Amino acid sequence: MSVPSSAVGTAQIGVTGLAVMGRNLARNFARHGYTVALHNRTFARTQSLVAEHAADGTFVPSESMADFVASLARPRKVVIMVQAGAATDAVIDELVPLLEEGDIVVDAGNAHFPDTIRREAALRERGLHFVGTGVSGGEEGALNGPSIMPGGTAESYASLGPILEAISAKVDGVPCCTHVGPDGAGHFVKMVHNGIEYADMQLIAEAYDLLRHGLGASAPEIGEVFAAWNTGDLESYLIEVTAEVLAHTDAATGAPFVDVVADAAEQKGTGRWTVQNGLDLGVPITGIAEATFARALSGSAPQRAAARGVLPADTLEWNVPEPGAFIEDVRLALYASKVVAYSQGFDQIAAASAQYGWDIDRGAMARIWRGGCIIRAKFLDRITQAYERDANLPLLLADPYFTAAVANGVAAWRRIVAAAAVHGVPTPAFSSSLAYYDGVRADRLPANLIQAQRDFFGAHTYRRTDRDGTFHTDWSGDRAEQTW
Repeated sequence: MSVPSSAVGTAQIGVTGLAVMGRNLARNFARHGYTVALHNRTFARTQSLVAEHAADGTFVPSESMADFVASLARPRKVVIMVQAGAATDAVIDELVPLLEEGDIVVDAGNAHFPDTIRREAALRERGLHFVGTGVSGGEEGALNGPSIMPGGTAESYASLGPILEAISAKVDGVPCCTHVGPDGAGHFVKMVHNGIEYADMQLIAEAYDLLRHGLGASAPEIGEVFAAWNTGDLESYLIEVTAEVLAHTDAATGAPFVDVVADAAEQKGTGRWTVQNGLDLGVPITGIAEATFARALSGSAPQRAAARGVLPADTLEWNVPEPGAFIEDVRLALYASKVVAYSQGFDQIAAASAQYGWDIDRGAMARIWRGGCIIRAKFLDRITQAYERDANLPLLLADPYFTAAVANGVAAWRRIVAAAAVHGVPTPAFSSSLAYYDGVRADRLPANLIQAQRDFFGAHTYRRTDRDGTFHTDWSGDRAEQTW
């Protein structure tokens, strides 16, 4: 099939890779009045999209990559929606020889940001713009308005940005899309978004588990608690989803749906990437890390089987005299822990921005996460406002609003973590978040002893509190202190 001469150069944007996300993005573009070029490795999928959704707008289908490129207006804007990794590289290799200087290639998959940095540099040498773009919101968001995080050059955003802003979610009339920064910045921010998502989901799961154990409540009863929470400070997409899942009944058994789901959570890799990068940058993203490891533990079947019924517990029997007070304690602890997870994620963005020279506006990131994305939440408005007050805010927790909000729940937070420990309910994300909070607020940490130990066995030196300089003690000799 060749593209008809009447269609050559008519499409304003193209999508190659028409699985669920690509298909819905293409439909979203069309619904907003753009003529959309379509391509897929299997042409039948392209044909089915046009046949089923012609009413969405104008599509220009192509069977070959050459025809697909020919149907695009200059500068060509091509969105790649295929599996991250080798599949993306294969599409780029096929596509790039057909493009011309100034054309724009958009990778809207969940690419690892170092790959995006590599691809952007390679395409820049050929005079092409490569825009690594985070897209959050799942298949529903892709169709009805996602949160979009494009990187790349300012020049490419000037051309591409209006289209992406048009199809993005809107909150108070403001698009949930903005230029994040150069090369890998967009995919980096999407990675951290997903890491925060891991922490948020784990914290919610721990809150559910605490209510289940502490109150002996059923899934539907806990769902009612979450539905009530979704009308206050905790209002968010994930709290809303949780309430709906807990209320759902399994058709096959008549049991609460969540009770028949195996307790082994899977992951696609973005959480691991976030934790690995946090280690590389030296940023303590403990809530995200514990959430990622909790998923790994849930899937560690041989280890859990070996431990079950064998490892002693020595726990207390749970007796909650005031269920309402307990529910409120869990709510306050959940809110405080969520603030820590977001604070850590924004610290990671700041560290990477400095490392790579991206100049990322953290307030703008909070603003574009208010709609469309999985972690959209009421309190993202508060985060945006915090960075508007101080764009260089060193710690989100230190913003007056969040300091006061967390202070309101610290006592409850401590009661919940302590109760979980004595009753044997694992709360890795709640507990690590509280430990981080206490660590970051401490006047003095025991790291002084660690550094002294390092100097003893490895001559790694230390600094003193009473004078400037770097020092080493001759531990194997006369223990005299030397200035290094």
